[in-house]
Amino acid sequence: MTEIPTIKQDIMKYLDHLPFELQRQVLDFAQALAKPFPKGVPGKQLLRFSGTMKAEDIQAMAQAIEANCERVDKNEW
Repeated sequence: MTEIPTIKQDIMKYLDHLPFELQRQVLDFAQALAKPFPKGVPGKQLLRFSGTMKAEDIQAMAQAIEANCERVDKNEW
């Protein structure tokens, strides 16, 4: 009878061929996935903050996000 490989076995097979630093990245990624997601608060509780920022501050933030986001840094990983 042939043993069906498990996901863990498949991962281990690939890990054996990776250099130490990439193995560390896989470990870091697995640890990050295993952390519970933080719980937020209902939007209703945030309504008290509505209108507390100046329109020009919001515009400046929007421009900064538009100028600096959605870029891929290929060397990040």
